[in-house]
Amino acid sequence: MATPSAIFTELVSTTFRKHSKEIKDNVSNNNAFLKRLMQAGNKDVIDGGLSIAVALEYNTNSTYQRYTGLDILDVSESDVITTAEYQWRQIALAVVSSGLQLRINSGDSQIIKLAKAKIKNAIRTFKNNFSYDAYSDGTLSNQIGGLQSLVADNGLGTVGGIDSSAWAFWRNKVQSAAAPLQGGAAIVPGPTTMESLMLPLWLALTRGDDKPGIIISDNNYFSFYEQSQTSIKRYTSSDEPSGGFLSLKYKGADVIFDGGSGIPQNHMYFLNMDYMGLTVHKDADLTVLDEAKPFNQDGAVVPVLWMGNMTCSNRSLQGVLKA
Repeated sequence: MATPSAIFTELVSTTFRKHSKEIKDNVSNNNAFLKRLMQAGNKDVIDGGLSIAVALEYNTNSTYQRYTGLDILDVSESDVITTAEYQWRQIALAVVSSGLQLRINSGDSQIIKLAKAKIKNAIRTFKNNFSYDAYSDGTLSNQIGGLQSLVADNGLGTVGGIDSSAWAFWRNKVQSAAAPLQGGAAIVPGPTTMESLMLPLWLALTRGDDKPGIIISDNNYFSFYEQSQTSIKRYTSSDEPSGGFLSLKYKGADVIFDGGSGIPQNHMYFLNMDYMGLTVHKDADLTVLDEAKPFNQDGAVVPVLWMGNMTCSNRSLQGVLKA
């Protein structure tokens, strides 16, 4: 006859494994930025390496030339590719029950209720914390580098091992209401001024077909933008590319509010998702390990592991609007 511990850990393990995609979707559905990453197919699952390497273009080909007849052609090599190197970051959570809990809930139906409650709590804990990390600046110990790192408030920082203070191509665009891109005096964000702040940043981030596809906002700035569109606003439905998040449009991009998911107050991110990514290790993508029993404690532990990081391959086409 199976022991209560065996029933508990088997149910936890099989539930996590059987519903792994559902659990991952649950995480991304809680966060507009992560949802769009998944929809764009920008999650990369790899099998190892000392770090996460992302190739990126940092220069143009210098051999472009106009010529006539037998002019000597420039065949010199152009150094145009470099690599951003992102470090692995790890996350663990454990579904744990003490021997006391397991014995009190020793009937099969009671064990199932206990396991389900523990699973729901673990999923909710992961999605809420990972959502916060996705918007973070990555300064906490072992934390992934979220949007506040990849698209920094000052446009600078060392990201992917590249110091943007030394390399201008690696700086994201910043529209500050206190010091607007377009020059002039500070602008107080509000319904009548929001578009005057958004347009210069949009123009700075548009390069031919490359342009922001999503604008993610906190509640304050989304409210200002919505109020500015009172007579012409149009919401996208949940089956459009906004992915279930209520959104407006700005020059073809979805404007989505994501307050409560970790986005900093009074921020609006203009993102070109072609260059944003999430890389995970194939063996630690919310992967459930076998039950572990502490040698000096009476209980059962089912560990769940995640390993990866956020990545960006072109910071110059990402922007932030802030106070």
